[in-house]
Amino acid sequence: MIRVLRSGERGRFDHGWLDTRHTFSFGDYYDPERMGFRSLRVLNEDRVQPGQGFPTHSHRDMEIVTWVLEGSLEHRDSLGTGSVIRPGDTQRMSAGTGVTHSEFNHSPIELLHFLQIWILPERRGLPPGYEQKSFSEEDRRGRLCLIGSHDGRKGSVTIRQDVDLHAARLSPRDRVTLPLARGRAAWVQIARGQLALDGEELEAGDGAAVEDKSALELAARAESELLVFDLA
Repeated sequence: MIRVLRSGERGRFDHGWLDTRHTFSFGDYYDPERMGFRSLRVLNEDRVQPGQGFPTHSHRDMEIVTWVLEGSLEHRDSLGTGSVIRPGDTQRMSAGTGVTHSEFNHSPIELLHFLQIWILPERRGLPPGYEQKSFSEEDRRGRLCLIGSHDGRKGSVTIRQDVDLHAARLSPRDRVTLPLARGRAAWVQIARGQLALDGEELEAGDGAAVEDKSALELAARAESELLVFDLA
């Protein structure tokens, strides 16, 4: 079964400095039918104007993953981490028992476009932590590249939940397949381009929940970028 959420059906707020779209309930956007999908709780697509961003704020008991599509994001947190995240970098911050951080557009002239993802942790009260790794375009070109996993295998960041997170860059007519074990589900998020998911046409900003299938079949119709969550 495939359930599609079209880009225009997401919650949207334009604050001037921030243009944001919410796949699931978040902040001032609330829909009791969209409180997440399995352990995937938040999936926001944010565009931040140059030099602007989110001042220091706190989180707890959440696995927060950031994937930059364009521009660069400057991160600072109470763990002492200071970093800049660019396209191809995967950042994982475990909020655990509590962490504060800030996120700003690192550039004074370029737009920042990124996806922020919250995943419910396997249990509450874990110690906070931070990890960042890079994956080249070659790593992701024409294939599903593992960028996050519960065990950190294949050089992926470690997510404290039973989830495999894949990223891909596909050219027109590229096809990729992801097997799904019994009882598992997937969320497919199209960041750019156009592709078919088991014959269902998806465009930039669209997402799809997939359940009761043994595999995903993805075929690019145009130059595309996507994330795929394999969830328990």
